[in-house]
Formats: sequence, structure tokens, C-alpha cells
Amino acid sequence: MIFTKLFPRLLVVAFASALTGTAVAQTTNPDDRPRYAVRATASVTAKKADVDERAPVKATNAAALELSFHDQLLTALESHVGATYHFNRTGPETFDCSGLVWRAFQDIGIDFQRGPARSYWATFSAPAEGEQFKFGNLVFFNGLSHVGIVVDEKGFYHSARHGGVMYSPFNDYWLSRIDGFRRVPLAGLQIVAPEKKSTAVSITDESPR
Repeated sequence: MIFTKLFPRLLVVAFASALTGTAVAQTTNPDDRPRYAVRATASVTAKKADVDERAPVKATNAAALELSFHDQLLTALESHVGATYHFNRTGPETFDCSGLVWRAFQDIGIDFQRGPARSYWATFSAPAEGEQFKFGNLVFFNGLSHVGIVVDEKGFYHSARHGGVMYSPFNDYWLSRIDGFRRVPLAGLQIVAPEKKSTAVSITDESPR
């Protein structure tokens, strides 16, 4: 009789114990190390910002173009240093001022109409404010009668009546005679890998043109 009354209770206890054991088995590995639940996550693709992905490429190309332009034009100018002055000549042994400018740009693949200094002034646009002394700009003197190519704020290349093709510093004489600057477009210039070379120049304080 007593066993008959206790049997249903024993069944309930045994069933409850079985449930508890199952729950533990679901949260604990056999070696008692905890499991890490992996939550199902939805894959969300963020909306792309309205940004031109080509911009970094364009910036890189522009920088490479400027570097290539600097190296090529400087090499061209240095190759003509020492040539004599002769009116209306474009080299290779003698140049006038506008002839040197035209030849140097021709040497690196940039083509424009050959003419006197004032024709370059009329053809090309002024550089941006603050970039007047940027490498490769044309600098004009003495009522647009003379033109050279800027290296930086320290000096420029030109073909002078006294001395021929040379580098001259922007000393008081030349600074007082500047009419303005123009920028030649780089259309036609091909990017080439720069070569290691010395870019040192011999500075000559030139007498008046």
C-alpha cells in the first residue's frame, strides 16, 4: 500500500531529474567547459555613400603627372644650359628666350605654337593665386619682351642675350622687372618613371638682359 502511494511521486521526481539533466547537457560540454552560443545575425550591407570612387585614382595620377613633368622638364632645360643666344632660334645649339621655352616643352611632348614671348602671354592662362612661382610656369619680364621658365621662388631658366641659356636667381634686378606669370597646360605629357639623377644647378647672377 505504501509503495503504491509512493510510486507516482517517485515517477514525478525521476521525470523532473531527467529534465534537469537535459538542461545542463545543453549548456555544458562533457568536460564541464562552457559553450558559446552563436547568434544568428542578419547580413546587412551598408548603403554606399555617394562618393566618386575614382577620386583617389585621379589624385594619384595627378601627382604622378606633376612628378613626371618636373623631372622631364628639368632634364630638358639642363640639357640646353650653355647654349648661346641668337634671335629667333629654337636650338639645338642657339636659342632666343621664347625659342628655349618652346623647345623645352617640345622636348617633353607638350606642343604649342611657336611665337614671341608676348604671344605666350596671350595664349596661356594665369596660374592660381599663390602658385606663381610653381615649377614650370612661364615668367615674363620687361614689358613682355623676355620670358623664362620658373624653377621655384628662388630662380628660373632662360636664354639671355648675355650668357645664353642659364639659370638665374630671382634677385632684385629680375623681381623688379616681372610682368606676370602663365601656366602651360600639360596636355600631351606622358608619365614616365623618374630616373635617379643629380638636379643640382649652377647659379649665375646674370647681368641685365
